Amino acid sequence: MKILLTGANGQLGRCLQDLFPKTAEVLALGSAELDISNQSAVNTQVEQFQPAIIINAAAYTEVDKAESEPEQAAAVNTYAPAYLASAAKKVGAKFVHVSTDYVFEGNGTQPYIESDAVYPLGVYGKTKLAGELLVQSILPEAIIIRTAWVFSEYGNNFVKTMLRLAKDRPELGIVGDQLGCPTYAGDIAKVILATLENSAPGGIYHFCGDEQVTWAEFASAIFQQAEQQGKLAKQPKVNAITTADFPTPAKRPAYSVMSTAKISEFTAASPWRQSLATVLSRLD
Repeated sequence: MKILLTGANGQLGRCLQDLFPKTAEVLALGSAELDISNQSAVNTQVEQFQPAIIINAAAYTEVDKAESEPEQAAAVNTYAPAYLASAAKKVGAKFVHVSTDYVFEGNGTQPYIESDAVYPLGVYGKTKLAGELLVQSILPEAIIIRTAWVFSEYGNNFVKTMLRLAKDRPELGIVGDQLGCPTYAGDIAKVILATLENSAPGGIYHFCGDEQVTWAEFASAIFQQAEQQGKLAKQPKVNAITTADFPTPAKRPAYSVMSTAKISEFTAASPWRQSLATVLSRLD
């Protein structure tokens, strides 16, 4: 089985490479090896490799920076997935694309299901939604997995940022009025492989953590487990602040909890507290 992976150096890309079956022939490409916003380059690479599966784990994920770089965000989040979907269609490859909870406005009170109305607040969410729509129009059988609040032992993420800040500050102000579900990239990797192994029907699926929390509550969980594992000498005090107290260039959904009922046919929701303990044990 030939698998072409884009975004090879990101959190999800690294976790996927840890889990791919040894029998698979994997071509894992980062942005230096393949510019996925270059349609000609994408077509050439796919035609040469002839993959059975293409997994797009690449994305422009700098939510605030996207507000001042809309063209760069669109190149990676909107047009690149379309190029990959078109190339997959030409060679008859299965295609998996990863999207985000930021396609929602965040005014809900019940976990979002896949058919709920979308209304992204910022450039990042808008470009990701546009990418979803293009992929579906080109390759309806593509699998699109929306996920949220991703963390892992790799790359830059909220867990690593909190640990770094905790070593220098006795108190931290963390946003406490945004609700979401932390999700371990390794669990996303597992669900991607599960949907492929089980020949999941094409369409959109939600996959995220099994318990909703605020960023402040997520931070407290990180500090508690880090102290228990001896990664922190002492937990800093967490002061929950409002979104208004911490203005950012991009607006974020206040509520982006997603229902994993649809994808539960293939896997359970990410047990994020358990996965957090595993991630912390792997960090220096």
